[in-house]
Amino acid sequence: MLDRQGPVPIYKQVAELVREQIERGELGAGDPVPSEAALEKRYAIARTTARRVARELRELGLAYTIQGEGTFVGLPGTPRSPQTMPIYRKIAAEVIDRIQQGEIAPNRAIPGEKAMMRQYGVAKVTVRQAVAHLRELGWVFTLPYRGTYVADPEKWPINRGS
Repeated sequence: MLDRQGPVPIYKQVAELVREQIERGELGAGDPVPSEAALEKRYAIARTTARRVARELRELGLAYTIQGEGTFVGLPGTPRSPQTMPIYRKIAAEVIDRIQQGEIAPNRAIPGEKAMMRQYGVAKVTVRQAVAHLRELGWVFTLPYRGTYVADPEKWPINRGS
């Protein structure tokens, strides 16, 4: 339980809770630290406070951050867990599945940035990376000020994975 009225800053309290997870082995070397959005939601803290948690963990030598992919347990260069896939690629893979299953039809809009930010609990930059990845693969196209739409099936990649 966080002491919101006490002398210890909230970000230090949350960083201590994450440190305890690492010490108990709940988070191992290379595992992702909960995202800013996850910390924000779980502890009812501001995004800036969640960012300070990651910075505190880095300063304590408990974690390192890779821009656009997240913060991971260990020192820089620690190999990430094999099952760790960047969240933007997981989001893209889920959108591809929805397209392949016909849930999102060709020439129809995929969910917008705000909807995906809420659904996946991620920052705008992560959603934008996912959409850029989908665009690079040929699954979607973007019309400025209109949105991002599913491409015609003949433009989809032959290898229908991410």
